[in-house]
Amino acid sequence: MKLKEVAGRYGVARLPAGAESPGWMNGPGLSAMVRAEDELTIICPEARIPADVTAERGWACFRSLGPFAFDQSGVVAALVAPISAAGIGVFVLCTFDGEHILCPAEAFDRVRALLEAEGHSFES
Repeated sequence: MKLKEVAGRYGVARLPAGAESPGWMNGPGLSAMVRAEDELTIICPEARIPADVTAERGWACFRSLGPFAFDQSGVVAALVAPISAAGIGVFVLCTFDGEHILCPAEAFDRVRALLEAEGHSFES
């Protein structure tokens, strides 16, 4: 699979379920919002997340270069399995055209090497 590093460091923030969409999530770079019954999750560049917001910071990101058919199986598994087998945590965000995989920034070089060893390639 062809992959591409997404520039920047990202955070995953948790807000209360009834919170409004925060203005700080908007701007350049990857951003996403997922509203669930019990929480509102925001993914965006970590520098935009206010210090008083509960968040996991320090994530690097890469993405698959799709699009892939919605019924194509194994796309996420092919990316996550080697990373998980190495004991590295991931956060997966799927979009219409591909997958965004967040991993701890300090593990990014190792993640890249693991994926390249599986035959995936990163666009330069």
